[in-house]
Amino acid sequence: MADFLLVHGSCHGAWCWRDVIPVLEASGHKARAITLPGHGDGRDPAGVTLAETADAIAAASTPGTVIIGHSWGGFPISAAAEAHPGGLRGLIYLCAYLPVSDMSLIDMRKAGPRQTLEGATRKNEAGTAYSLIPETTPDLFYHDCPSESVRFAMGNLCQQPILPQDTPIRLGHRFDAIPKAYVRCTADRVIPPEYQAQMAARLPAERRLDMKTSHSPFFADPKGLAEMAGHLAKEF
Repeated sequence: MADFLLVHGSCHGAWCWRDVIPVLEASGHKARAITLPGHGDGRDPAGVTLAETADAIAAASTPGTVIIGHSWGGFPISAAAEAHPGGLRGLIYLCAYLPVSDMSLIDMRKAGPRQTLEGATRKNEAGTAYSLIPETTPDLFYHDCPSESVRFAMGNLCQQPILPQDTPIRLGHRFDAIPKAYVRCTADRVIPPEYQAQMAARLPAERRLDMKTSHSPFFADPKGLAEMAGHLAKEF
């Protein structure tokens, strides 16, 4: 059995894991989710940093934890593993950015083969955060999810602080030493599946799995995601 910490992506929060946690727990695992700093807490997004975000993840981890990072969550879970390895059991990247040292998430997004979010986000007046545009979000993020889940998500989305995503990450031997796995979502309309395959290719073949879902497998197939997470945890 494993102890899972679930980390959300851009503009989301701990709420997005509501359907996955009960399935993990029913299988005998421990599971908890956190909401990252600056996501719906009323803070000025200009003051939210990548280092603070990584520290929040580290503080929620214990020795033996398996951290699952969704989408942009791949960046702060990597930063947390480098700064505070603390006996982590492993990292699972769920249709996520698997960072390259000295690049920011924005750098990596621009390096992708296709730019899927053009016209799908809107910055605040200060230029310190962005939000997802409601008209395009369901088709991009939730096209294969139950309608109730889509309504739930649209009612909970929040601003995304930009600074953490515009900060180059520094990774070294502590990050390299932690086992990692990747779950690619082959129907993803946010992070191109071919780009996910490119990032995942850095990992051992037995730790690279596919799900036939959108960018939101936690709503599209929570049971399948929980089963896959449990399988991958055994690989660490």
